[in-house]
Parts: sequence; C-alpha cells; structure tokens
Amino acid sequence: MRNSPDDTAPLNSPPACGRGRGRAVTAAAPADNPSPNPSREREGNEPVRKCILSGERDVRPHLVRLALSPDGQILPDVRAKAPGRGAWIGVTRIELEAAIKKGKLKGALSRAFKTGEFTIDPELPAKIEAALERNALDRLGLESRSGTVLIGSDRIEQNARQGKLKTLYHASDAAEDGNRKLDQAWRIGNDVEGSGLRGLALPVSRTILALALGRENVVHIGLTDRAAAKRVSEALDRWLHFIGSEPSGPIQSNTLMGSRASVSCETASQGASASQNIGASGSTGQRPAVDMTEEFE
Repeated sequence: MRNSPDDTAPLNSPPACGRGRGRAVTAAAPADNPSPNPSREREGNEPVRKCILSGERDVRPHLVRLALSPDGQILPDVRAKAPGRGAWIGVTRIELEAAIKKGKLKGALSRAFKTGEFTIDPELPAKIEAALERNALDRLGLESRSGTVLIGSDRIEQNARQGKLKTLYHASDAAEDGNRKLDQAWRIGNDVEGSGLRGLALPVSRTILALALGRENVVHIGLTDRAAAKRVSEALDRWLHFIGSEPSGPIQSNTLMGSRASVSCETASQGASASQNIGASGSTGQRPAVDMTEEFE
C-alpha cells in the first residue's frame, strides 16, 4: 500500500513563495498593526528572525547568525551556538560583500549590538561560505553514519521507482546520463512523469562527498527518511543560497513541506562556527547569556 500523499511527496518541489528559492519568507507585520513582540513570531514550530540588511523575516534555519566575540571580532555562527548577542542575515555572498563595501553592514551591526566597538574582517564572506559548506557536509556525514543515506545508483533507483525517495542529489561531476536515469525513476515513483522534478546537482565533486560521508565513490545521494531529508535540505539550502548556486527551472530549491526543523550538527568538527572560534580566542571574558526576547538574539 502506498503512503499518503503528505508522506510520499518529495522535498525537491517547486517553490511556493519567497525570493525565488522555495523558502517561505514571513512578511513583517503592517505598521498599523505591529507584532507585540517580533522576536516571538513563529512559522510553524520555528522562531522567526529579521535579516539586519534586507529587513525580511524568515525562520532561523534559513538565516546565518553573526556573533560578536569577546575580543570584538564579528564571526559566523552558523549553528547559532555562540553565547551573547547575535545578528541575523539572509543575503547572498555578493550582497554581503556590497554591504561591507558600502558600510551598510557596519551600521546594521552597530544597531544590533548597540556598540560600534567591533571589527569586520574583510574575509568574513569567505568564512561564512566555508562554515556553511562544512555545516552541510557535516550534516550529510551525520545522516550517513545514522543509516539514513542511500548511495549507489541501483539502490537509489529501486527506492525511487517505489516512491520511497524524499530527496535526490548528484555530485557536480556525475555523468548526465546517470542523473537523467535517476531523475526519471524519481518522477515515475511519484507519478509525476513529464514534470520538472529532478535531483539537485551539488557544487562539490564525488571525491568531496565521499570524504564527507566516509564512503567510496559517492556520485548520487538519496534519502527516504522524511525528517533526515528535511535536515539535509535545510543545511544545503542555506549554503547554496549564500553562494548564489541555486538551480534555475522548475526545481529551484528543496522546499520543505510542513513544519520546518532546525539544523542541528552536533559533531566534533564544528566547522567555522563562532562558538569554536570564540573559544579559541584565548579570552577569559564571559559574555552574558542570550536574551531570548531580543530580536537580534
């Protein structure tokens, strides 16, 4: 017996709204009817935060948190683990670089942190990109170790034709005929032949994916567990949006259906998150705990 449509619907589905990336952006409350506490706004089970540069509101897994270290450095905190006050951004790398050049980021951070005593590293965009990539690959590695990741064309194709596949990814150097074969199997399994449903080509090679998953020759990746697919989709979506590598066409991103789950990567390799960088700064100063009522928390 086939599962219900809600259980079988693939996560790589056409975008419903937002800035062309398949993510739902919560609009700010009208001026004549303001939200009593913007920091308490939620979309499903997710708290909503405002990008300090664009002013748009979105759920936390779609944004990047910037943290202020004890020594006055602005650092990426992609896992939102660093203590103290933070600020959220949802722009692309190109937009961030322009904001740094024009001084817009400096002004926005001064308002968010209520101080101008900080330094913005010119390499901040590169650090954010590296942290987001590490976070996404760490998530794939975690799911692989927990047994929720499928690799191998034959195994993925079988699950795809049976309608079990929730999401599908291809390495950047995967052969086009192999991609088309699995994409077609996925459409058949979901009874959407003739649609634009297809796997997402990632901007990393099979070698990088193999290292991330601890496997050999990882060319294609499939997930059948819906919760795992959502976790991977969110981590990849945030990274791809920042680097401007979102695919065009019917499948623009991994739209999450239903409530969104926050990304949690509890691994030993915490990437370039600010919680690790701040801890390595050597400072003994302790910043105050995060105030959950702050919009810039």
